[in-house]
Amino acid sequence: MPSMLPGAPWLLAHKSMLRVDQPRKISLYGEDYVLWKDAAGAIQALPNACPHMGAMLSAGWCEPQNGTSAVVCPFHALKFDGAGCTVLPGTNQTTLSLLKPLELIIQGDLIWSYGGYEPKVPIPDVLNQIAKNYYFVGHTADLTVETDLLTMLLNMHDYNHQNGTHRDLFRITDIEFHQFLDHGHCSHAFYDMPTAPYSLLEKLKQPSVMLLPSLIKAHLENHFPSLVIFHGEMPLGKAAQCHIFVPEAENRTRTYILLFGQAKHPVFKLLGSTYLKFGKVVVDQDADILGKIYPDTPRKIKLNNEVGMDWVRRNFESFPAVVEPNLSK
Repeated sequence: MPSMLPGAPWLLAHKSMLRVDQPRKISLYGEDYVLWKDAAGAIQALPNACPHMGAMLSAGWCEPQNGTSAVVCPFHALKFDGAGCTVLPGTNQTTLSLLKPLELIIQGDLIWSYGGYEPKVPIPDVLNQIAKNYYFVGHTADLTVETDLLTMLLNMHDYNHQNGTHRDLFRITDIEFHQFLDHGHCSHAFYDMPTAPYSLLEKLKQPSVMLLPSLIKAHLENHFPSLVIFHGEMPLGKAAQCHIFVPEAENRTRTYILLFGQAKHPVFKLLGSTYLKFGKVVVDQDADILGKIYPDTPRKIKLNNEVGMDWVRRNFESFPAVVEPNLSK
């Protein structure tokens, strides 16, 4: 369990990722839960195994009940309210709670949880600030990767992998690292990534690549352990591409993207789906390379500018405390 950092807050979902009265399975710390949203937007979460015979409640459906909705087991149609209570067939009596609800912290459209553990670090406020100042574009790339949380975070904070892992589509040719600011569980990294140009014929075949800049200026804002924000500024607008991480189990980590924008020109809003597709490519490429790594290989080489990875290792080993050294450079 220490490898999954109990006491950290995890962003389980944005409300837009839940369809009304459509149960969804969510995993955290090796446990499965069913998450659902009623017509008023209220969110409920229960352990996913029906206490009768263990059927997955997330494979069932929802029905209105007492001004909200209950999740219905797909096996014997037992209805469970948000408190985990049901009414057994042939009775009019509501049972005591048979399923302990997962404690959720709802902040606007954001659904957080500590997974039943005592909070050790606060929920970062940065997404609330982004939601106030940006419009929500959408979510994408929600997938589970068969890797542990530490490996996932090291990959996301490896600033040298851009011209390898992300060479396809983005054609990144080099990494020009500028600055790293270490503020404990928060950090900022600034670097530039020159790209190789597309030919006119390639652009005509794939018009979306015309939106890719010749120089990608990267500002990554990092909130350990669950959030990396890529701040991008383009001629038509600004974007905050938020990469989320959730430890589903010891060797299984979920990731997804929430994209927010600020339009300088009306056309920017029309390009939202394209920018979401670019984000999905990034996550797919990261997931692909993580499946092609021998995890126990001795490290005999250290590259320049692995400061982000050093920041992850330090915070991981000392969690929840922040210890020296300060890695600003």
